[in-house]
Amino acid sequence: MMHNAIEIRNLTKNYKGFSLGPLDFTIPKGCMVGYIGENGAGKSTTLKAILGLIHADSGEIKIFGKSMNEHEPELMNKIGVVFDAINLPTDMKVQEVGTFCKLAFTTWEENTFGDYLKRFSLPNDKKVKALSRGMKMKLSLSIALSHQAELLILDEATSGLDPVVRDEILDILLDFLQDENHTVLISSHILSDLEKAADYIAFLHHGKLLFMEEKDLLVERYALCSLDDETIGHLDPEAIVGRRKHAFGQDLLVIRNLMPKSIKLTNASIEDIMVYIIKGVESESVAL
Repeated sequence: MMHNAIEIRNLTKNYKGFSLGPLDFTIPKGCMVGYIGENGAGKSTTLKAILGLIHADSGEIKIFGKSMNEHEPELMNKIGVVFDAINLPTDMKVQEVGTFCKLAFTTWEENTFGDYLKRFSLPNDKKVKALSRGMKMKLSLSIALSHQAELLILDEATSGLDPVVRDEILDILLDFLQDENHTVLISSHILSDLEKAADYIAFLHHGKLLFMEEKDLLVERYALCSLDDETIGHLDPEAIVGRRKHAFGQDLLVIRNLMPKSIKLTNASIEDIMVYIIKGVESESVAL
């Protein structure tokens, strides 16, 4: 029985001025993975390689144990995709989208699509170009969820949306994950959304995967504190992951279990962890 939705081994893609990889990671079935990193880190490049939209220079990508190159039509029925822009003819009306998608997916479910249009209050007679950004994302998600997809891939799909719409989309994704065979891979700059919903966080920086960890373990492992320089001098250097200097000392991201019990620690958000780790990596590279 296949327990992984995605397996990536030694994936590389090189452009002028940027290299992705080599990447190695596995996404188990039944979970939501938040794919994070700064602009230009390579998140979209990774997702496009997974979907076969770009050709990797090396490596292997398997979806449900099968290569996209060898099984693309079969696998695309199982993958729902939501990008930050909707890829439909702009003069097409919402009511015509279902007919269009029926030609693209052999597993298309017209009734399911209609149910999502009603759930999202999408107007049948409006053209795609007349929809707000939030409505376009709801339409994209309606399509992704209407052809028996087992894997959803979302690339910055919630950016630019108001908190109410984002929360509604997160609820839909969590409903989707009630089936243990369903999986979500979502890249986002809105880390508070991932903090609510993701099971794992995969962190990409300058084309390299710094970690893929269970979100709850990350939050347990790391903490924040603010200390003066003298106190910092007595700490185990291995405890300090990243730092931000200020007039009164330094704010630190630390490994919780390497810190003295006497020092007051506060919880670190996913955003804190990302920002401070990047600062730590960059300060190490400057020191070298």
